[in-house]
Amino acid sequence: MEALPAPSISLFGYIIPFLIVLTIVVFFHELGHFLVARWNKVKVDAFSVGFGPELLGFTDRYGTRWKLSAVPLGGYVKFHGDADAASTPDHEAAAAMSAEERKVSFVHKKIWQRAAVVAAGPIANFILAIVIFSLSFMLIGRLESDPVVSEVVEGGAAQQAGFQAGDVVLAIDGEKIDLFNEVIMMVAPNPGREMVFTIRRDGQELQIPVVPQRQERTDRFGNKSDVGMIGIVNNMQEASGRTVQYPPVKAVGLAVYQTWYIVRTTLSFVWDLFAGHQSADQLGGPLRIAKVSGEVATAGFSALINLTAVLSVSIGLLNLFPIPLLDGGHLLYYAIEAVRGRPLPEQAQEVGFRIGLSMVLALMVFATWNDFSKIFL
Repeated sequence: MEALPAPSISLFGYIIPFLIVLTIVVFFHELGHFLVARWNKVKVDAFSVGFGPELLGFTDRYGTRWKLSAVPLGGYVKFHGDADAASTPDHEAAAAMSAEERKVSFVHKKIWQRAAVVAAGPIANFILAIVIFSLSFMLIGRLESDPVVSEVVEGGAAQQAGFQAGDVVLAIDGEKIDLFNEVIMMVAPNPGREMVFTIRRDGQELQIPVVPQRQERTDRFGNKSDVGMIGIVNNMQEASGRTVQYPPVKAVGLAVYQTWYIVRTTLSFVWDLFAGHQSADQLGGPLRIAKVSGEVATAGFSALINLTAVLSVSIGLLNLFPIPLLDGGHLLYYAIEAVRGRPLPEQAQEVGFRIGLSMVLALMVFATWNDFSKIFL
């Protein structure tokens, strides 16, 4: 029997994990919108995972059409009174509605109700991530070690700053450090930015300023990324390396911190990107997510589920950006409406949605080109 060409196997290995990860994240995002809409007595016309032509579906007893659509790169919930899947208001249809229809129409709900429905999608993404991280910390645990410097890399930023083997990191920029993992998490997203380390050496506390060097790191799959490194090594034997499984309350606390860390790191990256401190080629799109999903899947189911949590936080945060068309754009419109006492003029809203669509499409094209360049070129 003739073997399949390697590219076909690789493509299959990327697509299936990618679709699993993206479908879970999208489903929970839209489920957040759906549930809060139902609680506020808004009629939901359609709940779709994917865009485009319907592949299969059914209509429930409330009149909602649940469907799986042909293009699996997102999803939407269409409320009664919406003009399209982006929840653009259909003002003509809204004005012609009967009294009964107005009771279940999204556009006729109070501002706080509409805001709650819109915000529920990103919030559901954050909740999903916290649940996944919590279960991971409880059932699988995580590898930990004390923040002990076992070796200082010659020529690295730490050696130049005066670090020595045996130093124990107590805090970075005033934030308490308990594990060496936390040192990596603090340093990696901050290349070129001075950080003040509080260390313990021979029973004395010292403060050492150090600037992480920007270095290109290659993972075991060959993916390259720029990260901050100072050049210290942690020996697991010297630093009491262990795998720890946490009780529920502690696991949830760690999961919340992990979720906040992803949010903080992402916002820091976006800020540095606009300030010119980060390269735009670090932005990734669907191709890179698919590639990473396939690679992570080879490490096992738990690794793929953890990637789902990370992607869920990222998508939730992205949707909160104040760009018309995204959830954050709708929330911005509602905030303006609350201040003005009336909605923005229809023409202004329409212009905003078009600008938002252009920005989203431009970002997708740019990110996809980055993916293509890194993966294929």
